[in-house]
Formats: sequence, C-alpha cells, structure tokens
Amino acid sequence: MLRLYEYLLSGNCYKARLAMTQLGVPYELVEVNIRQGESRTPAFLAKNPNGRIPLLELDDGRLLPESNAILWYLAEGTPLLPNDRFERAQVLQWMFFEQYNHEPNVATSRWWLHFLKVGEERKEALAQKHEAGMAALGVMERWLEQHPFFVGDRYSIADIALYAYTHVAGEGGFDLARFPATLRWCAGVASQPRHLLITQGQLG
Repeated sequence: MLRLYEYLLSGNCYKARLAMTQLGVPYELVEVNIRQGESRTPAFLAKNPNGRIPLLELDDGRLLPESNAILWYLAEGTPLLPNDRFERAQVLQWMFFEQYNHEPNVATSRWWLHFLKVGEERKEALAQKHEAGMAALGVMERWLEQHPFFVGDRYSIADIALYAYTHVAGEGGFDLARFPATLRWCAGVASQPRHLLITQGQLG
C-alpha cells in the first residue's frame, strides 16, 4: 500500500490525497506536523533531504517527493493524464505555472494570514504576494472563460494541481468573486466523482 507523508491542511499534500481518492488507490496517511518541525527531524530528512512534504512512499520502499511529481506518477496510464503528446505537455505547462506563479503567492499568502496570523511585520511583502497572486488568478480566469478545464476540455491533474490552493484562496485574502469563470471551474472540480475536501483523508 502507498504511504503518504503529509500535513492535512497543506494544499500540496491535498493534491496527492485527492488524486489517490479519485483513482481509487488505497493509501495510508502519515501525518507530519510541519509547524512543530517534524519534517526537519533526522528521521524525516533521511527520507527527503529537502525536508518537505508531501512525500510518497511506494510499496517497494522507493520515495517520491514534490507534489506535482507525485501527481504525474499517480496519473500515468489513467484518465487524469492525457495520451496525446501535446496535451501532456500542456498538463506540464499548467503544473509549472502552478508552482512558479500561483503557489508561491496564493499559498504563501494563505499560510501567512490563515495560519501564522502575520500582521504589520509582513505588510509590504504580503502586498507583493497579493499582486502576483491576483495576476496568476487573472491568467487562469482568461483561460477558463473559454474552457471548462485546463487541458483538452476535460478534468486532469492540471486541474487538481491548480485547484488545491485556488479553492481556499479566500483564506489568503483573495476575493474569488472577482473571477467568475474560476469559480465556475472550482464548482466543476468539486462535482467530480470521489471529490475530497482539503481537511479529509483516508487511513489505509
């Protein structure tokens, strides 16, 4: 059985849980409390020297970190990853966008405001994160005005990757009401079979 080292409130970890649940893949959760430094212990660093979650442990003991790499591994050979060469490249395009433009701004704002409860000490930095996050959401909005999903007009891991932090962007101070196409897309993702809330998990 697959084992997922994760933190339940993390959007990056949620990606893997959502994909495995929707694919019907049994898995075991191992909670790693990053707020208490549990991903920086010698035992965990022996598994992932980068000290981050999620981390997927395969049946044979091999270890795979990085949320989008985990998504790609899980989706290979399933309807969540297209067969068409160009569409597969498009999936990567949006997953790179998520990690480079979206997650560093939307997710970081959420972490600072919702969990760390930062205030004036990061006011300027937060404003910069919001500006960049709004720009990323704007890119998504313009695409979603013309498409129901991000690749091939059907649900894929590109949607899972972007949905993880978008649907909780309000916790980072982003007003999704300004992005109606994105809200429609969020509803479309939430309507997929075996949808999972970010605070839900499965014990194997």
